[in-house]
Amino acid sequence: MRSNGKLDRFVVIGGGISGLSSAFYLLKEAELRGRKALVTVVDPSERIGGKIDTLRKQGFVIEKGPDSFLARKTAIVDLAFDLGIQDELTGTNPAAKKTYILHRGKLHPMPPGLVLGVPTEIMPFAKTGLISWGGKLRALMDFVLPASKAEGDESVGEFLTRRVGPEVMERIAEPLLAGIYAGDLSKLSLQSTFPQFREAERRHGSLIRGTRANRRKGAAAPAAPNRLPKHLQNSMFLTFKNGLATMLEALTDALAGAESRFGLKAVAFRQNEPGDKQATAPYEVLMSDGEILEADGIVITAPAHDAADLLEPHIPVDALRAVNYVSVANVVMAFDKASFGMEFDGSGFVVPRSEGTTITACTWTSAKWLHSSPDDKVLLRCYVGRANDEEVVDLPDEDLKEAVRRDIRNVLGITAEPIFTEITRLHRSMPQYPVGHVQATAKLRAQLRSQLPGVWAAGAAFDGVGLPDCIRQGKESARIVYDAVMK
Repeated sequence: MRSNGKLDRFVVIGGGISGLSSAFYLLKEAELRGRKALVTVVDPSERIGGKIDTLRKQGFVIEKGPDSFLARKTAIVDLAFDLGIQDELTGTNPAAKKTYILHRGKLHPMPPGLVLGVPTEIMPFAKTGLISWGGKLRALMDFVLPASKAEGDESVGEFLTRRVGPEVMERIAEPLLAGIYAGDLSKLSLQSTFPQFREAERRHGSLIRGTRANRRKGAAAPAAPNRLPKHLQNSMFLTFKNGLATMLEALTDALAGAESRFGLKAVAFRQNEPGDKQATAPYEVLMSDGEILEADGIVITAPAHDAADLLEPHIPVDALRAVNYVSVANVVMAFDKASFGMEFDGSGFVVPRSEGTTITACTWTSAKWLHSSPDDKVLLRCYVGRANDEEVVDLPDEDLKEAVRRDIRNVLGITAEPIFTEITRLHRSMPQYPVGHVQATAKLRAQLRSQLPGVWAAGAAFDGVGLPDCIRQGKESARIVYDAVMK
């Protein structure tokens, strides 16, 4: 599979964090292997970074896309060290640990010991006003219900209802877990999202017992990697002091030797015949402007629908066609603290579907992330849109602002006028993993290995929507594709 030229040529399709990570680690792989590589990144957008979009305005650091990442997923911390920006990492405010859940129009503190919606401390769970006594007793039946012997995947909603009952699923787990995916838990794959739940049931015979055991095991370990400074090691979430764009800027510098085709789309690729003497590389990528890019290897990190269009002439793509996307939006409001009228004792709240609000969650950003706002200002970020409730995303700006402010007024009593409001609409941005997704994507990737050596597909549509998952897949893609090119 080696090219006839002096360079190993790679085309990375997708300029989000998965694609940029793939490009960065392809260059690192070339260096490790004593090779020379030319990497070209292609994306129809004019800007790099995909959903990552930091706005620095009037002393605020505002994330219009993702705002942070789980510290225990180390791929992004590793990338920060590789880029030399580890000193820019920052954690959450330790004084803002409380999270609330809206129930019947009032905020209830999340019971201590709750892990991804699963109660692991019985007394705090027994005292919460979120769940009826009947619902609490049903949840505790998890201790005596037999573990399912069925093999294969099931939905998150089906699993949680089976183990801890519908009330816990709908009032606690759904707003917490669906907030990560903006999804419908009755359709979301358990194996693809929270496989640790099924493992807890199998190993301990109880979801609560297994989650409690995992929590105790993890209690001795820091939330963040221990090579970080002490003040960051206990932070569950991390970001960068000047926003996630810090990572994009560092990647841009690191990829200075690469090429890019932003504002152009890869519309197809062709596999050359091994004996074709006219071909100088195994693959050719056709661009929307007619340019043809020769490639020894291709990494596809585009959304599932675009990846399917590229791969369909070559292999079956049912696994990608089955991944639907949900549209969401966020509304960020900045206030003067002097006129705001309240102090926050936590990081925000989440909203079950049953509450009937426009917003699905609200982060008290300036309380959770001290770097995000000047000391005399307050920053709130409200989320709208989820599976089966996406129309709100496309409300006119003024209507959307008013709907969000009405919810904030009703829940928090805030009547102050914002200094400014920023609305960001993220259409078709949240991939939904259907039941059986793990098996379906494994089959697709097996076909890639056998039929299109040197071509790989990765990104949020495959194996995790979080930034660390995307970066991990980018690094894995670089190794897999380079291995194929070296054969």
